[in-house]
Amino acid sequence: MEKTKDLCEAISQDIEFVALQGQVERFLEDDGAKLQYQSVHERGEELHQKQQAGVELNEREIQEFEEARTQLMENDIASDFMDAQKSLQEIQQTISKYVSMTMELGRVPGPEDMEQQGGGGGCCGGGCGC
Repeated sequence: MEKTKDLCEAISQDIEFVALQGQVERFLEDDGAKLQYQSVHERGEELHQKQQAGVELNEREIQEFEEARTQLMENDIASDFMDAQKSLQEIQQTISKYVSMTMELGRVPGPEDMEQQGGGGGCCGGGCGC
């Protein structure tokens, strides 16, 4: 447990992690950015549900959603938040993967172990944007 606490301390003090947390906090303090993000997210969910129900989306709906999403991406606070959220999720997944593989293998996994597990950074292990 002491080593786990050491890892958590190292993560919380990491300069990149601190910067990502700052981007999240900046977003959470900006009511306008939060409202814009929530609005686009909810509209996207509505359109997705319509598609799942077999309802064809009209061009106006799609265009309005795309415009709202473009405006959201132009909002630096919201855009930084989404980037930070993605990065934090990737960090969490990587750490979880390493811990799980260590427990499975009984040793610290090497790069070859990570590649065999599917996620070695090559296509389509997450390193090519697919």
